[in-house]
Amino acid sequence: MMKTTASLKPAEVKKDWILIDAEGLVLGRLASIIASRLRGKHKAVFTPHVDCGDHVIVVNAEKIRVTGNKAEQAILYYHTGFAGGIKGRSIKQRLDSAHPERVLEKAVERMITRGPLQRAQMKHLYLYAGATHPHDGQQPKPLDVAAMNPKNTRV
Repeated sequence: MMKTTASLKPAEVKKDWILIDAEGLVLGRLASIIASRLRGKHKAVFTPHVDCGDHVIVVNAEKIRVTGNKAEQAILYYHTGFAGGIKGRSIKQRLDSAHPERVLEKAVERMITRGPLQRAQMKHLYLYAGATHPHDGQQPKPLDVAAMNPKNTRV
């Protein structure tokens, strides 16, 4: 009797739509849950080399929280492309800027393995600073991240 491991083919992938309300959730914990869902690691048929994750919609991304003094002390660096063009802003400055959802986007992006598969998986992440989103037609299922663990929320 042989035991075989099921290897999923790209044509056999079934993707769900998931809606997460990020209000009051902790940045790192939320990012790790989103990264796991985008990769598809929560599924029994997870295959590392296939994009088998779900589509994830996150609303209220501007209302995420960070613990401790990270809001003021943690610096997110970026490069302008010019010589000596390294710049940095604190998480608080990034959350108060015009695109606060980019803080969560970078956190998730850095938790997924780099390469072509990462770029394909990141296209299935939809972040919105406000409470509305244009994906009602896909009938996303809500995922209550706050109820998963009491440490996932900060008031």
